[in-house]
Amino acid sequence: MKLKNTLGFAIGSLIAATSFGALAQGQGAVEIEGFAKKEQFDSARNFKNNGNLFGGSVGYFLTDDVELRLGYDEVHNVRADNGRNIKGANTALDALYHFNNPGDMLRPYVSAGFSDQSIGQNESGRNRSTFANVGGGAKLYFTENFYARAGVEAQYNIDQGDTEWAPSVGIGVNFGGGSKPAAAPVPAPAEVCSDSDNDGVCDNVDKCPDTPANVTVDADGCPAVAEVVRVELDVKFDFDKSVVKPNSYGDIKNLADFMKQYPSTTTTVEGHTDSVGPDAYNQKLSERRANAVKQVLTNQYGVESSRVQSVGYGESRPVADNKTEAGRAVNRRVEAQVEAQGK
Repeated sequence: MKLKNTLGFAIGSLIAATSFGALAQGQGAVEIEGFAKKEQFDSARNFKNNGNLFGGSVGYFLTDDVELRLGYDEVHNVRADNGRNIKGANTALDALYHFNNPGDMLRPYVSAGFSDQSIGQNESGRNRSTFANVGGGAKLYFTENFYARAGVEAQYNIDQGDTEWAPSVGIGVNFGGGSKPAAAPVPAPAEVCSDSDNDGVCDNVDKCPDTPANVTVDADGCPAVAEVVRVELDVKFDFDKSVVKPNSYGDIKNLADFMKQYPSTTTTVEGHTDSVGPDAYNQKLSERRANAVKQVLTNQYGVESSRVQSVGYGESRPVADNKTEAGRAVNRRVEAQVEAQGK
């Protein structure tokens, strides 16, 4: 593949990727990058100068931190001692482990893998070598989707026994990771049926069926509804923290006591954040907050784990103005509620 075709494909992919609206950087995300390397050839190569390598790569995140990357580049501006041009290409398969969390602005990484290099002089054949690669670097995310990368690789030539170095820089796009949780459905308002002829059954059967004679009815002839009792929980968190504060334990215990009083009840613990920071990071933070409250309910106050679900909504459901500090403090919360029919 010619260099201009390789770069054209990479640039086209970068442009196309901007049309994807899914959350980036998490498990299932794809990264497409164009890069340049400066390979420091071993002296055994008998080259007059080091090589400029240009190419592209495609990576897939197997987990939030582990990426499998396939790369291709071509060698330029290298001359042998006899003055002939050196041309060649590299194909590499590497695994990258990223530090920090998806959505963080800076994500350092380490890498390891293998590459195949075919390189040689005009009119004198080609040399093909297999390399074992190890490296490291960092990615700087300007937005959720666009980043710049700088790193360095050590390349051990398995066939010849020498080691070469290749510092590199690149720019890329990240798209297609896990989607945000769907908003909870809003329940439809309850229908109320009436008993206009006072015969003890509902008249508007289109809305609800006739009430049997042996069932207690209300003034409208509909089944009497038992009193509903409810307890609500609202736990606040410090900025960028997911640790439950001591002054919230009493409220969590009240919820636990209520659930023990009504053993058939269940609840969903919902985590939220303010709008400071990348959306992907806030999503993970909200999940950690919800899970922290769940752990207090189950581990400390004895509510069965199967009765408590936890979910994070990131910054998507503010209840106050995120433009003010007071509003952001209100939005850094975990909410839960439990309803039961009164005894």
